[in-house]
Amino acid sequence: MSLLTSIPGGIKFLGTIRKYDHYAKDVEAARAAGDPAEERRVIADCTAKWAQYAFDCFDVRLEVKGRENIPEQDGYVIISNHQGYLDILAIILAFSGHQTGFIAKEELQKIPYIGRWIGLIRGLFMVRGNARESLKVMKDGAELVKQGYNLTIFPEGTRSRSDEMGPFKPGSFKLATKAKAPVVPVTIHGSYRFFEIDKSIHKGITIQVVISPVIETKDLDRKKTAEMEKLVPQIISFELKKLLSLEAKAAREKEAARKDAGRADGAR
Repeated sequence: MSLLTSIPGGIKFLGTIRKYDHYAKDVEAARAAGDPAEERRVIADCTAKWAQYAFDCFDVRLEVKGRENIPEQDGYVIISNHQGYLDILAIILAFSGHQTGFIAKEELQKIPYIGRWIGLIRGLFMVRGNARESLKVMKDGAELVKQGYNLTIFPEGTRSRSDEMGPFKPGSFKLATKAKAPVVPVTIHGSYRFFEIDKSIHKGITIQVVISPVIETKDLDRKKTAEMEKLVPQIISFELKKLLSLEAKAAREKEAARKDAGRADGAR
């Protein structure tokens, strides 16, 4: 069962998008006027408002580390691990003030509001299992990045639904290398706890996002490109393990404090 077919959670989630649908005309107007900078500004503004509203509706908290690593100049590629449905919203809020589109699976194109909005914010749809179409999407995406738009891709290709990371598909990096664009590695932790654990919505979760320093691709030869493709998932995995270690430590300390309090109560 997907979030969007879960009643009433799916209806509530779609409702958060519908609430901000009036911004579509502003995005379309900026695009029609041929003003990419204004278009990116409007996209950044309306998507951040939508994402924050959705998080407020479900009482989701976001912790972000590394915002100083966000490039000042647009035209970069965000490469992230993918745990759950809320990853897109988490990245939108973590990069608040900056436009980003997403490479999304083609099935989302048919969903009311969602399909339209992915296209509006300069997202593209990937056809799974079709190498020729996937290469075309990478080329189209690279052209958008060259024009100054930012794009996010999840190289695992699907949600891990856990603390684990799946293998990264090497072809995903073509989005950055074809555009010779900076890569921003991003680590997400905790988003799967919203829905993926048992296919029901859990309010009050916390999602952590780590934005790592930029990796330039414009001067990479074939050998260094291959090294970069190995380095990015290593960076993301390293940050994920750090978050898990800190979480485990906090849990141990909380349990120790609980036991100490229990012993103190028993001694009274």
